[in-house]
Amino acid sequence: MSSTISSAEIQDDWDGGGKPLKASYGKLMMWFFIVSDALTFSGFLVAYGFSRFKNIDSWPIADEVFTHFPFLHGVDAPMYYVALMTFILIFSSVTMVLAVDAGHNNNKNKVAFYMLLTIVGGAVFVGSQAWEWANFIRGEYGAIETKGGQIIQFVDTSNDNKRIALKDFVVSVPKERERHQGSNGLWYRDEASLPIFTLEEVSNSFLANPALVVRSEKIDEKGKKIILSREESIEKVSQGVYVVEGANLIRNEYGNRLFADFFFFITGFHGFHVFSGVIINLIIFINVLLGTYEKRGHYEMVEKVGLYWHFVDLVWVFVFTFFYLV
Repeated sequence: MSSTISSAEIQDDWDGGGKPLKASYGKLMMWFFIVSDALTFSGFLVAYGFSRFKNIDSWPIADEVFTHFPFLHGVDAPMYYVALMTFILIFSSVTMVLAVDAGHNNNKNKVAFYMLLTIVGGAVFVGSQAWEWANFIRGEYGAIETKGGQIIQFVDTSNDNKRIALKDFVVSVPKERERHQGSNGLWYRDEASLPIFTLEEVSNSFLANPALVVRSEKIDEKGKKIILSREESIEKVSQGVYVVEGANLIRNEYGNRLFADFFFFITGFHGFHVFSGVIINLIIFINVLLGTYEKRGHYEMVEKVGLYWHFVDLVWVFVFTFFYLV
């Protein structure tokens, strides 16, 4: 029996015409990217979970941090706006499905319409996230950091132990103070910006108001911040070293500094994905209007960018669950 293989048989086996899993090269590469990116996000969320478990007794309570809603200043709306952002992003995933389906039917007008809705939804989400960041960075109440690096917040015993902002009880004494800068040789620590109130002003105003106490960043068995007695509060305030307003990568008024670090990193990384998706969708949308894919006879490019968009939406579901809800 001859074992000779003809050149025709070799050509049939190695001509490159086969499609693994019946998927085109572009779709397969998109799946490779999604899997690798999913592993990256998984690593971030695992790190977040580990850090939160390690500091479970001092982790900020999300319902007390994300309470803002546009045009409703002073209204306590915990998690409402984050929930609205989530709904908008998920709805944009639905419109992307409709755009892909319209592409399968070679319906140019419907593809353009649903892609436009997807772009608007993504842009609204990115804008909402920027607004949320702005409020998080600016802060609302203010706090003091002690020598041990703990954050203490002020509460009003005459108002059902509700938190009170520094601006609502601190009496400011007008005076000039120079920013800490390494270049002027006066201080060893640089300072990004001056707080509104000095530590002395906060301490004196606190001592002058007997209805005020502080609560630590520690959480009790009921999941509430531990409120200290007046005597303990005075002792804690005397240990203060910084007035903290808002949040940054070094310290934040909400509690454990790792909370802000993970918030900026994880939500920022996801926001970058959404922003990139909006730009890509916009490019595809313009090509749809120009009839590029109609001339090709298929809208596979819409389907490929749709895979990316669904992945971004799915990741946000996990970020929303682990970071905001749990």
